[in-house]
Amino acid sequence: MSNFIIGLTGGIGSGKTTIANMFAEFGIDLIDADIIARQVVAKNSPALDAIKEHFGTSIILNDGMLNRTKLRAEIFADEQKKQWLNQLLHPLIRQHILAEIDTSTSQYCLLVAPLLIENNLTAYVNRILVIDVSESCQIARTTLRDSNNAQQVQNIINSQLSRTKRLAVADDVIDNNTSNLQQVQQQVKLLHQQYLKLSATC
Repeated sequence: MSNFIIGLTGGIGSGKTTIANMFAEFGIDLIDADIIARQVVAKNSPALDAIKEHFGTSIILNDGMLNRTKLRAEIFADEQKKQWLNQLLHPLIRQHILAEIDTSTSQYCLLVAPLLIENNLTAYVNRILVIDVSESCQIARTTLRDSNNAQQVQNIINSQLSRTKRLAVADDVIDNNTSNLQQVQQQVKLLHQQYLKLSATC
């Protein structure tokens, strides 16, 4: 088990996955809250059955999988539905996160979570690493990646913790406003060395 846990977070389009994978190249275990969130609502899972019962069968695709786009639209439009879903899924996601932390064998591990701060997952980490980018950069990258329009991306940004609040709780920050991957890799390398030293004293 890794006793030293880094919580990696950032807004949409900040480059969390790219940077997490750079740490993985050093042999660091990644625990990805987004992947876990998909696993807990997998086809035929108890959580998916509960969602189907609450939202109706139209929330399920023909192949038996969750229609994420439709669900996202419903919970964005209705705060009560969003709260119901969070109460169902958050305990399950936490349970899986803790199980993966328990089985991690690298010197430290990364908990990668877009809503690390909002969902109080900070309770499980020793340090918070924020991937920081400007809003204009978030919009440009996400519209290119997801075929969303700028307004859709702006709505998602507005629903997330503000850049200022995220930076206020950060122990470490990676500036990812650059398109120069080597500059980012250098920041990752320096932090990796720092985390190895900190984990050795943990």
